Amino acid sequence: MKRVETVDAVREQIARWRRRELSVAFVPTMGNLHDGHIALIRHARDRCDRVVASSFVNPLQFGPDEDFDSYPRTLEQDIERLIEEQTGLLFTPDVDTMYPQSQTGATLVSVPHLSGILCGAHRPGHFDGVTTVVAKLFQIVQPDVAVFGEKDYQQLTLIRRMVADLCMPIEIDGVATQREADGLAMSSRNGNLSEEERAIAPRLFQSLRAAADRLSGGEDIAEIEAAGVNALREAGFRPAYFEVCDAANLSEPNDETAEYVILAAAHLGRTRLIDNIRVNRGVGE
Repeated sequence: MKRVETVDAVREQIARWRRRELSVAFVPTMGNLHDGHIALIRHARDRCDRVVASSFVNPLQFGPDEDFDSYPRTLEQDIERLIEEQTGLLFTPDVDTMYPQSQTGATLVSVPHLSGILCGAHRPGHFDGVTTVVAKLFQIVQPDVAVFGEKDYQQLTLIRRMVADLCMPIEIDGVATQREADGLAMSSRNGNLSEEERAIAPRLFQSLRAAADRLSGGEDIAEIEAAGVNALREAGFRPAYFEVCDAANLSEPNDETAEYVILAAAHLGRTRLIDNIRVNRGVGE
């Protein structure tokens, strides 16, 4: 595996692969890799001839009171794992490389409605930071396929919409959420949980499964959402939201909805957790 830190070095390597007519898959990450990330790398390897990964903790998507400075950075361990997975190229830019004229006043890429709901309503500016950095990375790597996890379902939906709206010739693949044995969605932030909090954390997914059962049984959506919030509070979480949406575009479900997605976000101690579950219309009805 080759590690590079500059835009020119990425483009030079991609150009060499393109001259050999090799296809390229891209997995953008913020590092601190776990088995969920490795599932993305393996999916990318199955899709294309060469795999590019990036590791960049993007300051533009962190709010002033969020955990940018304390976000776990484990580059040496990450490099070892990526080598084991036969990754072809690792791009590790610094902030000046990604924002050469500073973050202040930088051009932003925004998906207006989708960026302001769910997590976006509680983290103003977060998704503008995400779509901006992903658009920049896409411009640098110019992959055939880009791979993202379904754990952050809103992020995946935004990126698909951005790619469609901006006519980017990139196929976006979503990979199923990877879970611990007790159901907790794998996340770099799970390491911030205390032992007691870690024992409680799986109840987030349990609450989503219970909601999915109630939705399949035809219960009222508003009642399902209220019950989900109450379940999280009783377990010791501080819920931000618990909502049932149309899986296609995160709109309010209607008679045309073919698939639902139930999404939740909640704090447990100082750690913010997110998760989701999808339900096909008609299951149990």
